[in-house]
Amino acid sequence: MPHDLNSLPHRRSGVIGWIRDHALTQRARIMSIDDTAHSVALGSAIGMFFGFTPLFGLKTLLSILVAWLFKSNKIAAAITVTLHDLILPAAPVILLWEYKMGIWALHGAAPQRPKLRAIRLRDYMEWTTFFTVGQPILIGSLFLALPSATILYFLVRGFLFRTRSAGANVHAGQERD
Repeated sequence: MPHDLNSLPHRRSGVIGWIRDHALTQRARIMSIDDTAHSVALGSAIGMFFGFTPLFGLKTLLSILVAWLFKSNKIAAAITVTLHDLILPAAPVILLWEYKMGIWALHGAAPQRPKLRAIRLRDYMEWTTFFTVGQPILIGSLFLALPSATILYFLVRGFLFRTRSAGANVHAGQERD
């Protein structure tokens, strides 16, 4: 008798349950990609790196392009940059941290209270807005993006090696029987 996925005990209701289930589904997709562990892990790391950048609308495209340039897995990059968007509710806090770190990196001292003014939509189309707000956020995003991408690379690579070697041992044991 087929089970309704919503009635399974591992499914949780609410936003937190949906985020958890979505993250687990995407992780399973990444782990099932038929490519080398290095390629999948590097693609995932590239996706995580671009997930932290403030390049809204370009993240997925850039992650796929860079994954292609580095000959890593483009699907893993696209999945990871999309999976990173699950923390979107925390984006204002993350962007503020990135802004403060960027100001510190560019000017040597982080402001006690950043002077944020209302920015109209048409202001985003001007280069001056990028240099006053976007540049510090972009520079500051490197402080979160590089360590996160590095850690994710080794986690995914190690997990793929373990699961694939365990799967190979199971298949070898079945062939002996």
